[in-house]
Amino acid sequence: MQFVSLAFLLLLPVAALINFIIPRKFRYIWLLAISAAFYISIDLKASAVMAGTVVVTYFAALLIEKVSGGAEEKRTKGATALLVLAVVVEVAAMLIFRSGKIMGAIGISFYMLKSLGYIIDVYRGDEVAEHNFLKLALFVSFFPQVISGPIERAGNMLPQFSYPVTVDFDRMRDGFLQMLWGYFLKLVIADRIAIYVNSVFEAPDTISGTLVAIGTVLYSFEIYCDFAGYSAIAIGCARILGIDVMKNFDSPYMAKSIAEFWRRWHISLSTWLRDYVYIPLGGNRKGTVRKYLNVLIVFAVSGIWHGSALTFLVWGLLHGVYQIIGFVTMPLRDKVVEALKIDRSGLSHRTVKTIITFLLVNLAWIFFRAESLEKAFTVIKKSLEFTPWVFSDGSLFELGLTQGSMNIAVLGIILLIVMDILAFNGVEIRDKIIRQSIWYRWIIMIAGILAILIFGVWGAGYNAASFIYQQF
Repeated sequence: MQFVSLAFLLLLPVAALINFIIPRKFRYIWLLAISAAFYISIDLKASAVMAGTVVVTYFAALLIEKVSGGAEEKRTKGATALLVLAVVVEVAAMLIFRSGKIMGAIGISFYMLKSLGYIIDVYRGDEVAEHNFLKLALFVSFFPQVISGPIERAGNMLPQFSYPVTVDFDRMRDGFLQMLWGYFLKLVIADRIAIYVNSVFEAPDTISGTLVAIGTVLYSFEIYCDFAGYSAIAIGCARILGIDVMKNFDSPYMAKSIAEFWRRWHISLSTWLRDYVYIPLGGNRKGTVRKYLNVLIVFAVSGIWHGSALTFLVWGLLHGVYQIIGFVTMPLRDKVVEALKIDRSGLSHRTVKTIITFLLVNLAWIFFRAESLEKAFTVIKKSLEFTPWVFSDGSLFELGLTQGSMNIAVLGIILLIVMDILAFNGVEIRDKIIRQSIWYRWIIMIAGILAILIFGVWGAGYNAASFIYQQF
């Protein structure tokens, strides 16, 4: 069962209705039952890995809390030993079962980070160990998040299981609008441009340069729409069920620097790496050289987390190098801006910085998408070949998308950019829609549903399980 499957669309209304009726103090039991059924429907064997993760996480946190006893000396010895053991066991399980050599466990990279963050928080004393096994199990397995995040924190989720809010029509309507936007991003934009992108990255050496360059830009939007679409569906689904999940994307391609990009892209992962890797390594507290080393380590970890191929490591290190170059050149850039009397708040300056940041991110995405370093460098080389005649000789429409389908993709991307610009400037479209009269609201929602049904990619070869981040 997947978010874009008919089975899920039939299950969610039933799950929401029962969740609405059932007494609030028992709601977590119902949500756990639904979460277990959801994951088992995807992979019965992999559910054993998740069950093992829940057991290890539950008892590790309880033992750490018990051994700590509030004494710093005991925390240093006994609790630290338990923490190291739990981390080693869970990281080893993540690496083994994610590879698929023994048995693939879908979503393990996401729910394992949730588990590790919870254990570390208990060790630090930031969280109290959860003594209710079922609530801890729900935290790890909560079905809207279990496949591709967001990677939530125990401090946000566990209290919502113990003290659930009243699920009302406004929450359901808001959640539905979020899900609708997520389905639009996934089915209308991401899955459509994926057809073109796949053709480019399969054989870049046989395709005209400008067509390859277009393919790299389209991939930047494909992965954004795919993952942001999943996150929107997950957040909206959770909201319908009375649970508030953290925001995972915040107009990332509007960023004016790589550092800002990572404050806006995959927020749950970037903040997890900051809190549980970067800061424990010393952050920026131990000198400039150590700070740069810590940045490289964090992004190397991010690359390895995404996959074992060397291309992922290069992708991660590129982002680390980008940031270090930004730090090193900042004094020089400040002097240039001052000498030329450039208004940093001006639209032209901000636009140039946004475009440069996007191009740097786009370059790194090539390594993320390519099957090998060789293919990545081939894509880069071909992208530099300027072949403008592809816009007039029809070859643009020979890579899987007809002219009509390409027009839909372009219009969808334009709509996404407009929505991100509005969100970047503090305008929340969902709030605007909700404030309209009931007729306007229904017209907008029906139009959205029809757009997804009519323009969504449902043709031959479509795979409803193909959210990009599921593979990680």
